[in-house]
Parts: sequence; C-alpha cells; structure tokens
Amino acid sequence: MPDRSAGKRRAILAAAEDVFLTRGYLGTNMDEIAAMSHVSKQTVYKHFGSKDALFIEIVTTMTNAAGDTVHRHDQPEIADIDQLSDYLVEYALRQLTVVLTPRIMQLRRLVIGEVSRFPELAKALHDHGPQRAIAALAAAFKEFTDRGLLDTEDPHLAATQFNWLVMSAPLNQAMLLGDSAIPPAPELRRHAEQGVSTFLAAYARRPRS
Repeated sequence: MPDRSAGKRRAILAAAEDVFLTRGYLGTNMDEIAAMSHVSKQTVYKHFGSKDALFIEIVTTMTNAAGDTVHRHDQPEIADIDQLSDYLVEYALRQLTVVLTPRIMQLRRLVIGEVSRFPELAKALHDHGPQRAIAALAAAFKEFTDRGLLDTEDPHLAATQFNWLVMSAPLNQAMLLGDSAIPPAPELRRHAEQGVSTFLAAYARRPRS
C-alpha cells in the first residue's frame, strides 16, 4: 500500500519539522513525533531509521523546498538592461521573501547550533541554499554576458557578489536579532531594487562611444 506508506511518511515529516524547530535537536522526542503523526514509534524508525536520519531529512527537505520556490520560475525573454533590471529585482525579492521566513530562520539557527554535531547538515544547507542560488545565477549571468547585456569575466564571482549584496544585511539582521527583525515587504523591495542598481552599475555592458 504505497499511498498509505507515503502518507505516513509525510505525516511524520510534518510533525518532526514542528518538533525539531520548536524544541531543537536535543529537546526532540521521538515519542512525541509518533504521537503527533498518529503512528507508532516503530513506524517512525521504520521510515527513517534514527533520530539523526530524521533530523537530516528535515533539513534537506526544507532547504530543497525553499530553493525550489526561488528557482521554479522560467526566465523571460530579456532584450535590454531595463528588462534585466526588472527580472533581477523580482528574483532578489523572491529570494529574500522565501529565505526570510520564521521557519527558515529557525532552521538556519538550528543547523548552526548543531554544526559541531552534524557538519553534514551545514553542508546540505549551504549546498542547497546559497550555493544553488549562486550556481543558477552564474549560469544566467553567463548567458546575459554572451548576449551583450552584462560584462562579467567571471560569472560565478558576479553571482556570488549579487547574492550577498542582496541577502547579507537582511539575513544577518534576522539571524542575530530574531524573527521580529525580518524586514517588511516594502523594505525588502527597496533593498532588492538598491542591490540590483548597485550590481548593474558595476556589471551592465556599456555601449561603445
């Protein structure tokens, strides 16, 4: 009965996500996860093997889902710098909005707090979060450079600079000061617009005089 088994797995993951984010790794109890997901503890272990494996699955699943939301958008036809600017602003705003949510912030804090115990979690968050974003941007920037819209000798470096130009200040603020410090939507849009303007001032292809 694969559908029933898949349903139990989803229920376990949903319950485990709530418990891990609320109580942290050490405070999480597998009995509580089993009760919340309406399965036996043996069923939880059957699906995930151990508390460690379940924790790793939660981090990987949440990080991938956030990344999918950022990147699940087709790149439109872009003919000039104005259209490129609009595209980059919307991308930056989408990335800020997805990352700067209380649950993702809780996840990042949890992973950082457990980095000595689970270094593979920090790598998973890094690889599926910022590195995935930078790799996607680098590919896009190479294409925009080939089409004469950008001037990037090193698209990966340009993508890294763009990513952290947009993400660093709001992310650092929310990570250190808590969820109440997550900027409101209008402030995030202004930040995205200013970041894109700064980036294009450095990398937009200038017409030859």
